[in-house]
Amino acid sequence: MTKKQRTMGLRIIATFIIYISLAVLQHMEVLGPEKSPLWLALYLIPYLLVGWDIIYKALRNIRNGQVFDENFLMTVATFGAFGVGEYSEGVAVMLFYQVGELFQGYAVNRSRQSITELMDICPEYANIEEDGVLKQVDPDDVQVGDTIVVKAGERIPLDGRVVFGESMVDTSALTGESVPRRVRTGDEIISGCVNGSGLLRVEVTKEFDDSTVAKILELVENASSKKAHVENFITRFARYYTPIVVIGAVILAVLPPLLLGQHWAEWVRRACTFLVISCPCALVISVPLSFFGGIGAASKKGVLVKGSNYLEALSQMDTIVFDKTGTLTKGEFKVSQLNPALGGGKEQELLELAALAECYSDHPISRSILDAYGREPERSRVSESREIAGRGVEALIDGQKVLAGNGKLMEENGIAYESCRTAGTVVYLARNERFAGSVVIEDGIKEQSFDAIRELKQVGVRRTVMLTGDRKEAGEAAARALGLDEVYAQLLPEDKVRQVERLLETQAQGRKLAFVGDGINDAPVLSRADIGIAMGSMGSDAAIEAADVVLMDDDPSKIASVVRISRKTMGIVKQNIVFALGVKLIVLGMGAFGAANMWEAVFADVGVSVIAILNAMRALRAE
Repeated sequence: MTKKQRTMGLRIIATFIIYISLAVLQHMEVLGPEKSPLWLALYLIPYLLVGWDIIYKALRNIRNGQVFDENFLMTVATFGAFGVGEYSEGVAVMLFYQVGELFQGYAVNRSRQSITELMDICPEYANIEEDGVLKQVDPDDVQVGDTIVVKAGERIPLDGRVVFGESMVDTSALTGESVPRRVRTGDEIISGCVNGSGLLRVEVTKEFDDSTVAKILELVENASSKKAHVENFITRFARYYTPIVVIGAVILAVLPPLLLGQHWAEWVRRACTFLVISCPCALVISVPLSFFGGIGAASKKGVLVKGSNYLEALSQMDTIVFDKTGTLTKGEFKVSQLNPALGGGKEQELLELAALAECYSDHPISRSILDAYGREPERSRVSESREIAGRGVEALIDGQKVLAGNGKLMEENGIAYESCRTAGTVVYLARNERFAGSVVIEDGIKEQSFDAIRELKQVGVRRTVMLTGDRKEAGEAAARALGLDEVYAQLLPEDKVRQVERLLETQAQGRKLAFVGDGINDAPVLSRADIGIAMGSMGSDAAIEAADVVLMDDDPSKIASVVRISRKTMGIVKQNIVFALGVKLIVLGMGAFGAANMWEAVFADVGVSVIAILNAMRALRAE
């Protein structure tokens, strides 16, 4: 509980003690008639003690042109109660309204905790070694290429690559997973994690502003700015609803006495009751709080949702489209077969040719060929090299033109090649317009991918689709193993966008399509889908930037968990809307006809707000 909330709690307790004492004395008729000036003066003490800040906010907002809010409604209603001699009820309304505000503040803080805990991942310093002595510097002052030292128990301040040491790293603050991950020399490491045991020296690969921890904090801070449709509706509703009920209260107070000759005091009391009942706190607070809680529940699982609008969209998702490599598969390519052409030489010669052709490419397939080659190729033998998007590589090796790529590259260059039907990615090679052989590279399916597809079906996702630039045989083999509904293979990045647009056209009204990817070439598709989901650990910066949801540990099975969280959150939001409006409409009618007094009004406002807020807090525990 914050200092401000503790102070408010003490004010409420003091007011309650004074209020009860005055109520007892008034009931015993110790100090004269109930509506005497003395009682007015006495009841003003607890009233101002508990409500002075509400009156101040109302006056300040009126001065700033923001007239119709809950502070204004409470001030007018309680002033009206004092005006007609209902001193006890005026204090009670303000007292219980502040009790409701205290509950609301506590609930908001509880829901913020799961997200603000992420702020603890922000490192305070980085260790730089100078002349054998460790010096603590601001992470902002560390440059790319610098080497930092991370001692056991310290938080890793910047993204980088381990150049010395081995340790177990706690990634739970980012991924929600409690099992530590082992890192050793050569491994990539991300900021925000905690070094568990050994000393690590890390070569910095990203400046602090571009690091994982900085991007996470930025996502969290901006999440509340992107409101769901239902939140925008509530905001618009309150904007029109409050002035309407104020006008209604004025009409209720003025017309019956003027037209029917009724007593002013009775109708002013009814109007004040009407104002207290009408306060829209339950909706204005509980709906955003529900979404905030849902985003917090997702963050506990290592999933960052960039706004409540995307949480709402996830609840309506019935089609999910996956990229293959690095999303459903491990993205760890390994050479499994070498198939030299008849009379084309030995396997080792074919592998050397492939390594030379791919030595200037940073594609995962190229890296796997270089890993299989096992040594540094003689780059001096390569005089030219260029990548052909969606096809492969063309290089000039020892003065000879070499092609390395898929079947389309061979066909476009008029090369007769021996097609390889093996499941996996096939790189065909040609030298001087003659086919030299093929290299088969396999990428294993992630174990979590099987759980992901099964659980998505369980939560009601109707259609699962895979898009891949890989060849048809490899794509279909992976789709069969996973139980996907559809697969589209041999796609260029622009083909993936067109395919997603075609799938969007077939979507039922009110249903959403999500795309899951990790590569830089997935960024256009992530932006085009209703919901873009990116892999945060292995994913490219462009993909994470374009996405609406980020999986911090690249586990696709967590998508189903977030869908469940989103649906539970939307269920809570709808419950609060129906409950709050239903109770208010009933009690408003009772108040207008004189069947409800200030106590029923307090329940319709504060009671409904507290119940709705407590219900909203359930979103934090959504699974």
